[in-house]
Amino acid sequence: MGMLEELFEVIEERKRYPSKGSYTARLIYHEKGINRILEKLGEEMTELILAAKDGKREDVIYETADVLYHLLVMLSALEIKLEEVYDELRKRRR
Repeated sequence: MGMLEELFEVIEERKRYPSKGSYTARLIYHEKGINRILEKLGEEMTELILAAKDGKREDVIYETADVLYHLLVMLSALEIKLEEVYDELRKRRR
């Protein structure tokens, strides 16, 4: 299992068994629903774009990690499995 799969499993676990202190659970069960997750994803994408524009390598790495995390939270909230995304990428490779 790779890092993305491990992170996705943690997100799924936090969704199944939310705890009060879990940022992931707060995102998934926020009163705004999926809109809150999408807002955060949009914020993180903007930060990533700005870091890339400025050529700040370390910031690009940091913001990419944030984007990947929030993207996985979005997939989990929408009940989309990571394997489904991998399947689509495999189709495109052919």
